[in-house]
Amino acid sequence: MLQFLKYVLATVIGLVIFSLLAFFIFLGFITAASSGDKVTVKENSVLKLKFDKPIVERGRENDSFAELANSLSGNPNSVGLIQIRQTIADAKNDNNIKGIYLEPDMYGATAGYPTLEEIRTSLADFKKSGKFIIAYGEYYTEKSIYLASIADKIYLNPEGVVEWNGLSTSITFLKGTLDKLGVKPEVFKVGDYKSAVEPFLRQDMSEPSREQTRSFLTSINSHLLKTISDARGISTNELQALADSLTIREPKDAQQYKLVTDVGYADEVETAIKKALKQDDKKKIEFISFAKYNKADNKEKSESGSYDNRIAVIVASGEINSGDGGDESIGSDRIAEALRKAREDEKIKAVVLRINSPGGSSLASDVMWREIQLTKEKKPVVASMSDYAASGGYYMAMGCDKIIAHPTTLTGSIGVFGLWFNVKDLLNDKLGVTVDGVKTNSYADIGLPTRNMSDFERQWFQKRTESVYEDFTSKAAKGRKMNVEDLRKIASGRVWTGEQAKQNGLVDALGGMEDAVAEAAKLAKLKEGDYRLRYLPEQKPLIEELFGSSSETMETKIIQKHTGALAPYIKDIQKLKSWQGTQTRLPFELEIR
Repeated sequence: MLQFLKYVLATVIGLVIFSLLAFFIFLGFITAASSGDKVTVKENSVLKLKFDKPIVERGRENDSFAELANSLSGNPNSVGLIQIRQTIADAKNDNNIKGIYLEPDMYGATAGYPTLEEIRTSLADFKKSGKFIIAYGEYYTEKSIYLASIADKIYLNPEGVVEWNGLSTSITFLKGTLDKLGVKPEVFKVGDYKSAVEPFLRQDMSEPSREQTRSFLTSINSHLLKTISDARGISTNELQALADSLTIREPKDAQQYKLVTDVGYADEVETAIKKALKQDDKKKIEFISFAKYNKADNKEKSESGSYDNRIAVIVASGEINSGDGGDESIGSDRIAEALRKAREDEKIKAVVLRINSPGGSSLASDVMWREIQLTKEKKPVVASMSDYAASGGYYMAMGCDKIIAHPTTLTGSIGVFGLWFNVKDLLNDKLGVTVDGVKTNSYADIGLPTRNMSDFERQWFQKRTESVYEDFTSKAAKGRKMNVEDLRKIASGRVWTGEQAKQNGLVDALGGMEDAVAEAAKLAKLKEGDYRLRYLPEQKPLIEELFGSSSETMETKIIQKHTGALAPYIKDIQKLKSWQGTQTRLPFELEIR
């Protein structure tokens, strides 16, 4: 009878899953059909770029299923940096596009300064065509001002706000929570600056952690001020003084001190756009959104070059773990496969490894490092660092022929830690659960979270951690052609900006992905413009992403939907399950505000 009930239950569950899949597919077809209307770029059009969605390295090309999945979870679709840059490049060469209307409020956007610099560089290139860029916002942060500063005109709503008060970042500490739960962390690390473990051991920042954070935050702020200074004609000293004094209180203050050019409502901005278009005031402006422009069948595409000469751009974004990974995580198997594919494809002449990662598993990082070494033997490999390329992210980059970073990239963090959680007190004292067992050898149960570690076991794990650090720094020194002792002086887990890393030899040059592609072409002896890009790894079908091993993406979005401001803290706690073992990673994600 029980066996019969088991089969019945399995059948019911199978039918439910099948029904859900059918529902998704059916709605996907409806969405695709409803959005499949022909889109045409009309003459005298203006491309509207509104940054109100999370910006990821690589989005999905006109994926109706992606739009459906995100709408069902109550979250905005993410948009790919690669697609944004390509769209702006296409618009530059499109005779029907006369300008860009930029809305940089970024209410729902998440992006670091290197990501914004990539967009800003594309916008600067767009302006070389003689076309206009007009920005309008109701609420400008430092990031908004940084992006909008490239525009010909910057409008602020008469009741709007400019937040100009400098940069800050904070770290969430979990020691108090762990103490209350009866969870004891067992930590092993190498590097005075390797502060990733501090949230479990302290309730505030250590001095080395505070020192390095102040250093890289000051470096980022300096780059921000210089860029805005050059664009807006305001001295960096004056910009700093405005932030220190909170002088920008009203929209007129922002205009007076040249952070914006005009104060006006949206309709007044449209009047300015019509003037730039030399268009009759009564005629409606032909705006075209980012999404619709990508679907247009008559847009001018900027890509050219020989199909026989390709540069592979391997996108590695997210935390590093063993296995397959997904769009928002780096799986060593998937990236290793992409490197092998690029290595064995005769049409691919060079590789750009685009890294946006705070690090992760040291083992997974080393697996990918090996594949980079093998690929280097056959064709050039250039690392392009995005918002982060730290610890395990740097582990990937250090084996490349050249490393190119943005001035504000967070990199370095060459250090190692091991982390285990002892939940014995939680189980025994809080839940009344006890655990017992047998073993054949003295240390057969080493690392078991339900018992205390012995001093000998702690020493064993510490020596193992030190061995990984020795290997990490030795390979980094070899890759950077440095003496290992000199390398370790700038390692010790310390985080650097790209600008600082350029000065101490951890990176070769400052620039974006376009610069990395140009360097790869140069090393492969390809003529300018005589090649095409191929993006790897191949993206999985969204159904596989949703219901396969990477379904945590949907889970994360649902948590965000229902927990709001608490979501980042829940996300941090959830990540702990992947922190077991030896790690090369930054502290919890640093959000610079």
